[in-house]
Amino acid sequence: MEEQEQKVLELMKDKDYVPMKAKEIAMVMRVPKKEYRDFLEILGNLELSFKIQKNRKNRYKLVEKTYYDGIYRRNQKGFGFVRIENQEEEIYISKENSLNALNGDRVLAQIIEEANKVKNAEGKVVKILKHEKDTIVGIFQNNKNFGFVIPDDKNFGTDVFISKKDMGKARNNHKVLVKITKYPQKGKKAEGKIIEVLGNVNQAGVDMLSLIKEYNLPSTFPEPVVEEAKSFQNKVDKKDIPNRVDFREKTIFTIDGEDAKDLDDAVRVEKLKNGNYKLEVHIADVSFYVKENSLLDQEALIRGTSIYMLGRVIPMLPRELSNGICSLNAGEDRFTLSCIMEINNQGKVIASEVVKGIINVSQRMSYQDVQAILDNSNQKTIKKYQKYITDFKLMEELAHILKNKRMEQGYLNLDIPESKIDLDMEGKVINVSKYETTFAHEIIEQFMLTANETIAEKFFWLEAPFIYRVHEDPDLEKIQELNQFLFNFGLKIKANKDNIYPKEFSKILEEIKGKEEEKVISNLVLRTLKVARYEAENQGHFGIASKYYCHFTSPIRRYPDLFIHRIISKYLENNYDVQEKWVEQHKPQAEERAKQSSEREKIATKVEREAETLKKAEYMEKRIGEEYDGIVSSVTSFGIFVELENTIEGLIKFEDLGNEYFIYDENRKRLIGERTNKTYKVGDKVKIKVKSASKMLRQIDFELA
Repeated sequence: MEEQEQKVLELMKDKDYVPMKAKEIAMVMRVPKKEYRDFLEILGNLELSFKIQKNRKNRYKLVEKTYYDGIYRRNQKGFGFVRIENQEEEIYISKENSLNALNGDRVLAQIIEEANKVKNAEGKVVKILKHEKDTIVGIFQNNKNFGFVIPDDKNFGTDVFISKKDMGKARNNHKVLVKITKYPQKGKKAEGKIIEVLGNVNQAGVDMLSLIKEYNLPSTFPEPVVEEAKSFQNKVDKKDIPNRVDFREKTIFTIDGEDAKDLDDAVRVEKLKNGNYKLEVHIADVSFYVKENSLLDQEALIRGTSIYMLGRVIPMLPRELSNGICSLNAGEDRFTLSCIMEINNQGKVIASEVVKGIINVSQRMSYQDVQAILDNSNQKTIKKYQKYITDFKLMEELAHILKNKRMEQGYLNLDIPESKIDLDMEGKVINVSKYETTFAHEIIEQFMLTANETIAEKFFWLEAPFIYRVHEDPDLEKIQELNQFLFNFGLKIKANKDNIYPKEFSKILEEIKGKEEEKVISNLVLRTLKVARYEAENQGHFGIASKYYCHFTSPIRRYPDLFIHRIISKYLENNYDVQEKWVEQHKPQAEERAKQSSEREKIATKVEREAETLKKAEYMEKRIGEEYDGIVSSVTSFGIFVELENTIEGLIKFEDLGNEYFIYDENRKRLIGERTNKTYKVGDKVKIKVKSASKMLRQIDFELA
C-alpha cells in the first residue's frame, strides 16, 4: 500500500499534472477494475493524512501547506511539543492549539510561526491521527452518583469521568485500570469504564502492578509459550554433543551479582607460552532452544528485553528457560556459543574464532567474593577458593590491559553511580544508597566488551544480516553548550563538524577524576551524548570508542543478542558458506528486529526509571523535615535540582531559594540573585531540608536548610 501511495504522490508532483477525479487517476495509473476499491482506500488514507486534498469539483491535488506527523508530548501546565522523527527541534504547541491532544498521541501539526534563535517553531495540531492510549491507570475518586479517575501520568491531559454503571467494584482511593470510551472534546473531560481494580493505593505491590498496567507490559506468559519452554526439560540432549567443541574439562567461571538467576555468560583466561592471553567468553546458546518464528520467539520479540522493576522482573523468556536449561548453572552441562580470543600484551585481539560449545561451569562466583580475593581482604573467602586464586589474578591482569587500551582509544569511563534500593518482604523501601562497583565488575565488563567487538567486526566483514549497537557522534551544538559550562572549570572539549573524537571527552573525564565536580561533569557529558540504539547497519560506537560493536553476550534478556546468535549459528553450521538468497531474506528482518528492539528498550528504560523514582519518593515521604548535604545537579528556569549522596534528587523551586528574584543564565547554567548577586550553579554544594515528597506524584521537593 505504501508503494502505491508513493506512486500517487509522484504523479501529482509532476509539473504537467492537473487535478483529476479518482477514476481519472486510476485510468492514468492503469489500476485494474478489481483493485479499484483498494485504490479508493489509498486515496482516502492520503487525504486523511493531509498529503492530498479535493477541490470543489472533487478533483484531487497535493496539499499546498506542509504538515508534520509527530508525537505530542504534553506538559502538566497544558502546553506541549510535537516531536518529529529524525528532527532535533520540537514544535511548540500552546494549550489553545492542542486540539485536546493527549500525552503520547500521534498528531498532524502545522507551523504557525517559524523558529528563531530564541525559541522553537510554534504550531497547532490540525488532526489527531492516533491516540496512544485506550486504557489508563489512576486513582478512583467516588462522588456517589459518579466518579473520576486521576491518571498516574500527570501529563496525560484529562481526568476520566466514570458514570455509576461503569464503576464496577472500585472504591475510593483504589488504583484502577480504565478503558477510555470517549476522548476529551470541546472542554469536556474524557469518559471511561473501570475494567480492573488493582487494589488500594497503599497496598503492598500495587505500585509496581500499576506501572505494569500503565505501560501495558506482558506480565504473564501465554500457556502455550510456557508449555513450549517446559518441553526442553533441564538436561542437554546427548545426541547434540558430538557437533560441539567440548570445554567441560576446563576451569570456567560465572561471575555475577549474588541474587542473579539467569546466568548467560561464563569466562576463562589462560596465559599462553608466547606470553599472550587466551580469553574464552562462553555465552548461553539460547538460539538452540528458541527457534525462529516459534511461539517462544514470537513472545520474545514482543517483549524485546527483560525489565527489572526493583524486586520484580518481567523476563523476555519464561523462567523454565531463563533460570533453567539456558542458564549457565555450575555443575550442569550447558550448550554455548563461545568466542575464543588470543590477546597480546597491548590488549589487541590478534586471533579469534567462534564455535558452538558445551561447558560445565566449575564455580559460580559473586563480584563480592572475587573482589575479596583480589584485595586479599577476607581470609575465609580466600581459603574457600584457594585453588582458583591464580585464575582470578590472571583475569585481573588481562582486564587492566584491556581497559588501558580502551582508555588510550578514548573510551568514556563515565563513573555515574547507580541507585541501590533495598525493599522489605512487602516491597516497601527500607534504604536507598549508591550501588558500589568494584574491579570484579570491571573484569566482566572488559571481557564482554571485547567479545562484542570481536563478533561485530567478524560479521561486518562477512556482510552478514546483523544487528549492531550504534552510538553516533554527539552534535556540535551540544558540545558547544557543554563547553560554556566547562569554561567555569578551565576545561574545554576541542571539536569541529569534521572532527569529534571520543578521546577529547575521555581527557576531560580523566582530568576530573576524584575531584568534587566529577559527578556533575560526568552527568553533563552523559546528557551531551546521543542515545545508543540498534541498527542493521554498522555505524560504530562513540562511547566505547569502537568501530564495530554489537550485543552478543546477553541472549537470555535481550532480543538483538538472540537474533545475532541465530545468524552466527547459520554461518557456523554452513562452514561460512551461506546462500545469497538467505542473506537477502534476513537483511530486512534485521532492520525490523533492530527497530522493534530499540522501541522496547526505550519502554523498559522508562519503566525502570519510573519504578526507581516512585520508590525514592516513597522513601523520602518518611523523611520530611530532615536535612542533608547535596550538590546542585541541574539548573533550570523554574529552580535547581539537588542530588544527595544516596543518589536521590529533588527540586528547590524559586520560592524556596530565599527572599529575592533570581535571573536564569541559560548559557552558564546558573541562577543569579537580582539583589544580592548570590549565584547557584551546577556543582555547588548546598544544605537542604526535605520540604515534601509524594509517591503518587513521583516527586520530591527540597528547600534550602
